[in-house]
Amino acid sequence: MTYEDWQAPAPADESEASGIPAEVKALAQELLKNGFIESSARPADFNAVLRLRKEIDAVLEPLDLRIDLDEMRGLAVLRVADSASGTPDEAWSHPLVRRQRLTLEQSLLVAILRQFHVVQELEGGIGVREVRVPLDELLSQLQVFLTDTGSDTKNRQRLLTLLDQLKPHGIVSEPDSRGEVTIRPLITRLANPETLTALLKHFRELAGEPEGNETTSPDE
Repeated sequence: MTYEDWQAPAPADESEASGIPAEVKALAQELLKNGFIESSARPADFNAVLRLRKEIDAVLEPLDLRIDLDEMRGLAVLRVADSASGTPDEAWSHPLVRRQRLTLEQSLLVAILRQFHVVQELEGGIGVREVRVPLDELLSQLQVFLTDTGSDTKNRQRLLTLLDQLKPHGIVSEPDSRGEVTIRPLITRLANPETLTALLKHFRELAGEPEGNETTSPDE
C-alpha cells in the first residue's frame, strides 16, 4: 500500500473525549478569548449562550468563572465567580482575568458615556440596541471638567484620543460619518455605577456646577 493510498484515522474530537459538546466548548472559548458576547454583533452565538448557559457555566466553574447574562440588553459577560472574589465589590485576583486600569480622564469619559446611555434607556427602555451620542455633545460635557487646551481642534482631538483608547474595552464604536459614536451595552458592566456617579459628582463640585444632574440606571 502506497503512502498516497493510506489515510491516518481522524483524531478523536477533544470535546467528545472530554464529554463536552463542541458547541459548548466553542462558546466557552469565545468568552475566554473576548470576555463577552453581544447579541447585536453575534445573535446566533448569544442565542446559543441562552440555550446552553448551564452547560457553559459547568465548563467555566472549575476556572472560578461564570457568565453574567443580561437578556434585556443582549449581553453575556465573563465574570469571576463570587466564590473566588468573595463578593463582586471586593478586591480579587485571578490568573486568567486582570483588572483594566483606566486613567482619570478615561474614567471621566466612561462616566459621561454611561450617563448618556442611562438617560436613553430611561427614555426608550432597557434593551435599546443603538445608543448614539454626537461628538459635540460629548465634547461639551467633557469640557466642563477638563482644562481647556485653548484650541477647539486640540480639545476635539483629546476627545477622539480618549474614545480610541476606550474602543478596545468594547464600550464605544468608531465615530461615524455623522459625527456620532455608538455606546455599547457593555458599558453597564464596565465599572461600579456608584463609583462613576461619585466621580461625576466630585468633578461637578470642583467645576462649581449645581447638583441634581446625577442619573441612576433603570435596573438599579
